[in-house]
Amino acid sequence: MIINDRKYVVLILAAIFFYTNVFAQLPQLNDSSILFAPKKINPQPIKIPAKINNASYIIGDIFIKGNKHTKNYIIERELSFKKGDSISLSALIYAFEKGRERLINTRLFNDVVIYLKGSRGYVMDIQIDVKERWYIFPLPYFRPVDRNLSVWQENNYSLSRVNYGIKYTQYNFTGRNDNLIAWLITGYSRQVELAYDQPYADKTLKHGFGFSFIYAAQKQIDALTTNNQQYFIKADTINYAGKYLSKQYSLSLRYYYRPALKTKHLFRFGLNKFSIDSALTVYNPDYFNNNKRKVFYPEISYVVNYTDVDYVPYPLKGITIEAGLLRRGINSDMNLWQAYFKNSSSWPIAHKLYFTTQNWSLIKLPFKQPFYNQPLMGYGDFYLRGLDKYVVDGVAAIMVHNTFMREICNFSIPFLHAASHDRIPFRVYATAFTDEGYTYNKFDTNNSLQNRFLYTGGFGVDVISFYDFTFKLDYSFNQLGQKGLFLRIGNEF
Repeated sequence: MIINDRKYVVLILAAIFFYTNVFAQLPQLNDSSILFAPKKINPQPIKIPAKINNASYIIGDIFIKGNKHTKNYIIERELSFKKGDSISLSALIYAFEKGRERLINTRLFNDVVIYLKGSRGYVMDIQIDVKERWYIFPLPYFRPVDRNLSVWQENNYSLSRVNYGIKYTQYNFTGRNDNLIAWLITGYSRQVELAYDQPYADKTLKHGFGFSFIYAAQKQIDALTTNNQQYFIKADTINYAGKYLSKQYSLSLRYYYRPALKTKHLFRFGLNKFSIDSALTVYNPDYFNNNKRKVFYPEISYVVNYTDVDYVPYPLKGITIEAGLLRRGINSDMNLWQAYFKNSSSWPIAHKLYFTTQNWSLIKLPFKQPFYNQPLMGYGDFYLRGLDKYVVDGVAAIMVHNTFMREICNFSIPFLHAASHDRIPFRVYATAFTDEGYTYNKFDTNNSLQNRFLYTGGFGVDVISFYDFTFKLDYSFNQLGQKGLFLRIGNEF
C-alpha cells in the first residue's frame, strides 16, 4: 500500500513518538543476577542467592586462548576488570557481557566467549576464548567507471573506461589493532593511497597516531546538482579524451586518545591541494570560491565518540553519541566551519522485537559556500531511505531514522575446517521504518528538495553475517509518490 495522505504519516510519527518516549521510560531488565538460562521456551533463569551474589571475589589469572596474532594486552584493554580487582559475582557476570561486546566491536574476532575457568576460595580465574578474523586482504581491482553494465555496453565495453589495480589492506598489522592500507589503482581514474593507524602506541594504551597520503585524479567529476541529482562531466564526452578533469593531493596526520572504555577522541590535521580543469568552470563557475581553479588549504578537525552498544554495525541495545568540529581553510578561497552531532539509541520492546532511532544535525558557516562544500543529504550515511537516487545540497540539516526490527531467524551454516571460520552465522530481521529530514540552503535554491520537510517510509529485510556484512533490501516510498526496491550492501572491507 502506498501512503499518499499526510494524515497517515502523522499517525506513524505519533506511534514512533509514543515508543521512543514511553518505552524509554520503562524500567529496564537487569540480567546481572542471572547465572544461567537454558535454551528452551520461556526459560526460567537460575538466580544467585543474595548472600553469594553480594560477596566480594578477587580476580585471579586471566587466560586467553585463540589469539595467534593479537597481543594479550590488546584484548585485556577492552575489559572493565583486571587481575587483583575485588568484585561481586553479579557485577562480574555483567562485566563478562560488556567485555564480550567490546571485543566483538574491535572487529578483530568472529566470536568471543568469556567465562569462569575455576575458583580458589574467593579467587576466581577467568578464561577468554577468541576466534580471530582474517586480517590480510590483497584484492585485485577491476571495475568499469560507468554506473552499471548497461551503460558500459553503450560504450562498447571499452577497456579505456575501466579502473584496475590492487587494494592491499592488512588489519591488526602488528597485533595491536593497527591497520595498514596500500592502494594502487589506475586506468580511467588514478588513485594512490598509503595509510597507517596505530591507536594504541604507548604503554598505557590510551594514545595513538595515524597518517595517510592520497593522490587521486578523475576523468569524471560531479560538476553541479540539477533536478536533485548529480550532474557529471566526463572527459571523453567533451573532447577531453585521455585528460583528467580533477587532481587531488592530501596529507593527513591523526592523534587518537581513548581515556576509558567507551569514549574516544580523534584530532586530525590535513593539507589538501585540489585543482580542476577550466572546462568545469564553464558548467559551474562557483565550484570554488572566487572562480578559482586551484585551492590549497589546511584542515583541522576534532571528533569525540561515546559507544555503548551490543554490536556497532547493527545495534539492538545501547547508545552511541558523536560530535565533531571542522575548520577548513584560512582565507576567502576556502572558509568553512562545520559542526555536527549524531546519536543512536536502540532497545528491545518485546520478544525479538527491537526499536532504533538515529538522529543527525549539522551546520556549516558561513552560509554562503561554494559547490565544493555544499554536498549534504544523500552522501555517505546521511540519506533518507526512499530518496536514494537524489542528493540535496545545503549548509544545515536535520535528519531522523526510526526503525522497528523483528528477528525472523538466527542460524549458521558449515564453512571451513578451521577453528576460527568453521561456520558462517546469519541473522535475518524484518524491518519497518520512517525517515524525516530537512536541508537548508540560503543562496542556492535551484533544486526542489531544498528548504523542504522530507519524509519517507517502507519495509524491508536485513541479513547480518560475520565480517560485519549487512545486506538490506527495502521497499520504500516517499512524499513525491515514488516507490521502489533498494538494495544496500556493506561490510568491513
